[in-house]
Amino acid sequence: MSTSAPERIQALREQIDTHNHRYYVLDEPSIPDAEYDRLFRELKALEEEHPELVTPDSPTQRVGAKPKGGFAEVTHELPMLSLDNAFSEEELRAFVKRIADRLDGVDGSMLKFACEPKLDGLAISLLYENGLLVRGATRGDGYTGEDITLNVRTIANIPLKLRGSGWPQRLEVRGEVYMPKAGFEELNERARARDEKTFVNPRNAAAGSLRQLDPKITAQRPLEFCSYSTGIVEGGELPDSHSETLHQLREWGLKINPEMRLVTGADGCLDYYRDMEQKRAGLAYDIDGLVFKVDSREIQQQLGFVARAPRWAIAHKFPAQEEITRLNDVEFQVGRTGAVTPVARLEPVFVGGVTVSNATLHNMDEIARLDVKIGDYVMVRRAGDVIPQIVKVVTDKPRGEKPVHVPEHCPVCGSDIERTQLIKHGKSGAQVSEGAIYRCVGRLSCEAQLKQALFHFGSRKAMDIDGLGEKNIEQLVDQELVRSPADLFRLTARDLLRLEGFAQLSSENLIAAIDQRRQISLERFIYALGIPEVGEETARTLANSLGSLSNIRKALPQVLATLKDIGLTVAHEIHNFMQDGHNQQVIDDLLSLGVTPKESGQVSSALVGSVAFGALIDSLGIFRVGRKGADNLADHFGSLQALLEASEETLAAVTGLSTQARQNVFEYLQVEENRRKLVDTEQQLRDFGMHWECEPEASAEALPLEGETWVLTGAMERLTRDEAKLRLQALGAKVAGSVSAKTSALVAGEKAGSKLAKAEQLGIRILNEAQLIELLEAEGQGL
Repeated sequence: MSTSAPERIQALREQIDTHNHRYYVLDEPSIPDAEYDRLFRELKALEEEHPELVTPDSPTQRVGAKPKGGFAEVTHELPMLSLDNAFSEEELRAFVKRIADRLDGVDGSMLKFACEPKLDGLAISLLYENGLLVRGATRGDGYTGEDITLNVRTIANIPLKLRGSGWPQRLEVRGEVYMPKAGFEELNERARARDEKTFVNPRNAAAGSLRQLDPKITAQRPLEFCSYSTGIVEGGELPDSHSETLHQLREWGLKINPEMRLVTGADGCLDYYRDMEQKRAGLAYDIDGLVFKVDSREIQQQLGFVARAPRWAIAHKFPAQEEITRLNDVEFQVGRTGAVTPVARLEPVFVGGVTVSNATLHNMDEIARLDVKIGDYVMVRRAGDVIPQIVKVVTDKPRGEKPVHVPEHCPVCGSDIERTQLIKHGKSGAQVSEGAIYRCVGRLSCEAQLKQALFHFGSRKAMDIDGLGEKNIEQLVDQELVRSPADLFRLTARDLLRLEGFAQLSSENLIAAIDQRRQISLERFIYALGIPEVGEETARTLANSLGSLSNIRKALPQVLATLKDIGLTVAHEIHNFMQDGHNQQVIDDLLSLGVTPKESGQVSSALVGSVAFGALIDSLGIFRVGRKGADNLADHFGSLQALLEASEETLAAVTGLSTQARQNVFEYLQVEENRRKLVDTEQQLRDFGMHWECEPEASAEALPLEGETWVLTGAMERLTRDEAKLRLQALGAKVAGSVSAKTSALVAGEKAGSKLAKAEQLGIRILNEAQLIELLEAEGQGL
């Protein structure tokens, strides 16, 4: 072997990587395509001569072999959350105001936002370990995706190895895979030349290309990747702001959007929106809106998340594509929870890249708001993958004459349809309607609800019963072998032999799969019941917060509403479900058949102390009080008895409440039913193990770190950062995310980076982990 071969191979790889970076990331090609091809061919020839020198990060190794058995499942270590949407200037301004309010009155006009186009593609995650690409995965449902590593390696602008240095040991980069408009047109042109089916739009083309089982097909598709955030970061640190982080990713060889901009306040966001609205048609790729993110990572951490979305980011969508068509009819469908919803049957129309013949009308309140009648011409909107919806009646065309009425009886089982009011609390605790929902009262005797309820009950995120698919459920219900979820646990192999497609082995396998689910986690059991408005997150909150099925079954709506992200309407849905006789019978049957939810038996400590009292007051929904005002009331009065005895004078002393809010609290407490509700709720919270007698606040002298600001950086062995943060806060310290002249001390773990350097430069006190633990133990906060 020539001694120059390894050096030449390495030199060629570095040259090709540099040219790829300049071409795909910087958009500054430095050599002609012919010269690039010559370098690539030389590298390939040398590697064929010396196969022992081939490495996975070589530019020649992008296309691998077809995976066996399809795509493997990937669990995201940090969930890939979705974003809330804004569709108007008012909604965007409201978003900025919500952030300012949560930050204790920070001036929203001074907040910095990182802005970038929302690419119309497919969200993916790239995992780099020690600078090498080791995994690519789809977003999936946000918690679980598919392993598409072999396919993402074929995308030319995704580096197989990060450039430069200083990257964390494990770095997860998140972004969008999309197909530029020019590439999309070329792809369709080739398909037309071969008399093959063309793609409807670039997004569908990108998604279909990325999920090809053969990476060689993906490699032929003109896909690109653009980074928009990070996920897991271990063994290193990233800059303190979102925009600086993206620029750092660019230095490491990853593409970011050149239209990204840093602006100030809602006005800056709206100026950017108007600018991009003008540029949109001329961009080389499709976008369906813009994304605004609070730039400071420290403020992002303060704001946190709600349900499946961060509080610090929002997608501002562009007006969707719209078309006019005729409403031919309205039919009513029965969902898994019995909700009866209207569906518009339309004269087919091409809108948003697809032919639409059905659209959602949401509910009867929406029909009334639109004043829509059968025969009307309507405006239909479709944005991305959102279900098409009717947005208005076209009044300058001939109007229909047939009004839309909810049927009196279920279109599936013939049972009565009942109207349930959605409520919130107004002034003085009065219940205020927020609309209504219509439900079939047949519940599990209704075939539509039963089949869908069973499918949900056995689904992967619920009881996860392998083999209980839609076809088998259809047969079980049609043959009257199953009339409720509990009946699944009464089935025998002999029962299943009556069904099409079942032999002895398959029958025994399904029975075994059902038996395996007699032991199940409480959160899965709650989710499997199919309670209206209760998804995975809410089920997890119920299980973790209340600790037992017994507590959940008897919890009052006001108790449920004290839990994280469970509002009044959802609390009433849970309570009503648990009090319904049909549902109680199903749960009792399941328990009697040996289905045993694993319970912690421990009420969440998050609802102990003044936090619980504030949550209780907030759950009352007193008009204009809000959570911050509720916490102020809790801190001021300290006990329920003191609050019940509150006068207009004592309420006037509560800080942070408007005059109207104080008056609303006073009026609420004058209603005997409200007072009784408060007492009952407090008693149940105590029965569950919660309390809120607040200890007197420690004096400044009792807290040795009072007034100090500490910063944690680097990896620790004996303490997690969260544990260290809690212990420092217990000693009175404020724990910040960045170093400044106001920082009192920095705790530096392994691989501490820029924060350590800045602290040294400013002459700030620096401790290692051992010194921190010694300090904590000396102050009674040790391990």
